[in-house]
Amino acid sequence: MRRHLTFGLTLMLAVAALVLPPWLVWREAQRQAFDAESALTLGYAHDVLHRTDETGRQALAGIQALLKSGLPPCSDGARELMREIDLTSTYLQAIGYVRNGMLVCSSMTGAPVPLGPRSFRTGNGVDFYLDVPIRTTFGHPLLALELDSYAALIHRDLPLDIWTSVPDVSLAIMHVERDTATIQHGYIAPAWLGRLGKQPSLTFSDGRYLVTMVRSQHFLTAAIAATPIAHLAARTREIAARLVPAGLFAGLAAAAAVLLLARQQLSLVSSLRVGLRRNQFFIAYQPMIDLRSGHCVGVEALLRWRDGAGELVPPEIFIPVAESSGLIGKLTERVIDLVCEDAGLFLASHPGFHVAINLSPADLRSTAIVGMLDRMIARSGALPSNVIVEITERGFVDKEKAREVIAALHARGIEVAIDDFGTGYSSLSYLESLDLDFLKIDRSFIESIGTGAPISQVVSHIIGMAHNLELRMIAEGVENHEQAAFLRVRGVGYAQGWLFSHPASFEHAANLHRAALESRARCLPQPTHAGPGPEPQD
Repeated sequence: MRRHLTFGLTLMLAVAALVLPPWLVWREAQRQAFDAESALTLGYAHDVLHRTDETGRQALAGIQALLKSGLPPCSDGARELMREIDLTSTYLQAIGYVRNGMLVCSSMTGAPVPLGPRSFRTGNGVDFYLDVPIRTTFGHPLLALELDSYAALIHRDLPLDIWTSVPDVSLAIMHVERDTATIQHGYIAPAWLGRLGKQPSLTFSDGRYLVTMVRSQHFLTAAIAATPIAHLAARTREIAARLVPAGLFAGLAAAAAVLLLARQQLSLVSSLRVGLRRNQFFIAYQPMIDLRSGHCVGVEALLRWRDGAGELVPPEIFIPVAESSGLIGKLTERVIDLVCEDAGLFLASHPGFHVAINLSPADLRSTAIVGMLDRMIARSGALPSNVIVEITERGFVDKEKAREVIAALHARGIEVAIDDFGTGYSSLSYLESLDLDFLKIDRSFIESIGTGAPISQVVSHIIGMAHNLELRMIAEGVENHEQAAFLRVRGVGYAQGWLFSHPASFEHAANLHRAALESRARCLPQPTHAGPGPEPQD
């Protein structure tokens, strides 16, 4: 069942790896196309807005010049000024004086010009006449802006007369007080006009058009430019044609990598099974030192694997594979068997010496581990006090089940340590709610001692917390005398690390312990009467 599940998950990952890169590339093509088309419509809108602002500026400047001149309307001087304003402006077609809706005199010659019905008045008092009822020689419609009885005439299509690189572009000028298109060329949806609100600019798609709106900083107007969505789709296809092949190649490469990794994973699982059958696993023992006496008082059993090719496979590689494949329980059982073979007789004759065995989170899901340890103790003749189990923080995910297993271990006299404390997700609440005996300080904190790094302050906090909870402490990764002295002064009882010894055979640790016993025996007072002296005790 697990194999089928692994195969199914691997296949899903491979398909995802194959499909995801092209999909991401397509989305990237859509994004780039949208950005490019948006830049295009934004450019058009800015061009329209620039011409509109300049037209408004010239019209208002001409009217202000006539008002400030103080010349009587329609006098010879006023007419001369009107012609001068007309000649020096680039956007005005005429400028003149208005009475009763008629341009009675202007920079043009001839009869008075009717302005037609007023279209609207702005909030600042400017009257707009959007359809002046006369036509120029070339048939261009005119509009008029009137302020204080003076009006400027312009070609109505002049602000929209810009060059565009694509056909079917819609352009418009909107008066923001009215949310209506004052002038337009092409299709302008009424629903677009109210979307700008107070924003300086806006780009959006309504499904048919890509629309950009830009507000004027000088007048109560906004420019609109819109291109049919077909241009966006065409640009997307053009960009995708360049990018999708790379995405397909990346997808194939990713899928191949997933399948290769899965094959390696399955191969490693098979190798683990072979290693268990062929007894390729062994234990390296890391001595544990009493910091007060300097004596070796125990070891930590570290599982090692030398594969069929004679290569050592690092635990950080095979342990996660064993956990994910369900083989971790068999590895734990093998550790216990190897410890019994290596150290059983020694433990039975040395009650003061202990061996620490690491348990995985899977080992805490049932009390089966307790039965394994019972059988080891019975087979070796060791005492429960010879055994300590170490549980990483991940093992406490199911706190209730962990509490049940710990209680069963304590009932037999086996003590429990929390390993690598501070590197996972546990907290003070875990330590308070679980009946633990030892706290192991992770090597990452020990390395910071004496460095002045901010993390170095954490060690003292962990030590203080352990003292408050009456937990004995074991420091991992001690590599120099400064670290050992720092820990000893602060009441840390035990340490392990390269300062004392590398992981080695059990016989090496046993010799360290025997040497400590002999040293202690030599320091005991010698008997003053005949007969054998007392046997040294652990």
